[in-house]
Amino acid sequence: MNPTIAGWLNKVPEVTLSFWVIKIMSTTVGETGADFLAVDAGLGAGWTSIGMAVLLAIALACQLRTKAYTPWIYWLTVVLVSIVGTQITDILTDMLDVSLYVSTAVFSVLLVINFLVWYRIEHNLSIREIVTPRRELFYWATVLCTFALGTAAGDLATEALGLGFTLGAVIFGALIAVTLVAWRLGGNVVLTFWIAYILTRPFGASLGDLLTQSKTYGGLGMGATWTSALFLTVIVILVAVAQMSVGNRKQVTS
Repeated sequence: MNPTIAGWLNKVPEVTLSFWVIKIMSTTVGETGADFLAVDAGLGAGWTSIGMAVLLAIALACQLRTKAYTPWIYWLTVVLVSIVGTQITDILTDMLDVSLYVSTAVFSVLLVINFLVWYRIEHNLSIREIVTPRRELFYWATVLCTFALGTAAGDLATEALGLGFTLGAVIFGALIAVTLVAWRLGGNVVLTFWIAYILTRPFGASLGDLLTQSKTYGGLGMGATWTSALFLTVIVILVAVAQMSVGNRKQVTS
C-alpha cells in the first residue's frame, strides 16, 4: 500500500543540529538516569530494568499509533530506549558477568543482522522514509541495538581498555567529527548518519561518566542526580520548541 494513501507521514524528525544535541543528551541521560534509579534511588538494576521496560513498551505503543512525527512522544521513547539499552548492558556485565568484549561483539552482530534484514525486506535504510509500521519497527529495533552496543563499547573503551572518561569522550567525539567531515565531502548520507548515530551513544556514555563520577575515579563529581536533571531540562526545552513548531506548521497547512 502506498504510505501516502494510508495517511502516514515520516515518523522521524529532520536531522538538524537540534536533533543531534537532543540525541547526545538523551544518551547521557540514559547513562546517568539508569545509575540514578539503580543506585541513588535504591531500586537496583532488576527493578529499574523492569520499570523502564514497562514504560518503554507504553511509550513505544503510543509512538507506533501516531501517523506523523510527534516530538514529545518520539523523544520520550528515545530517552527510555537509552535507559533500557544501558540497563541491558549493565545486567550482562554486572549481574551475569559477561565480558564487555563479548557483549560488544554480540550487539555488533545483532545490529548488522538487523540492518541486513531491514535492507533485504525494505531495500532502504533511510530515516527519511519511516512511513510504514514495519519500517518503524525495524527503526526502533535498530535504535535499541545502537544504544546497547554504544553502552558496551563505551564501557569497553573507558574501563576495560583503560582510556578513562575524558579520553574516551574525546576519542568518540573525534570519530563523530570525522564522520561529519566525510558526509560534508560527499559520503553516503545513510551510511554516515548511522555511523554518527552509533557513535553518539558511547560518546554520551563517556560524557555521562565524566560528569557524574567522583574526581577520585577521574570524573568531575557532579553526580547522577544533578547531571540527569540538567540534561533533562535542556531536552524538555528543545522538545517543547520542536512541538510548538510542529503545531504551528499544522495550523498553517490546515
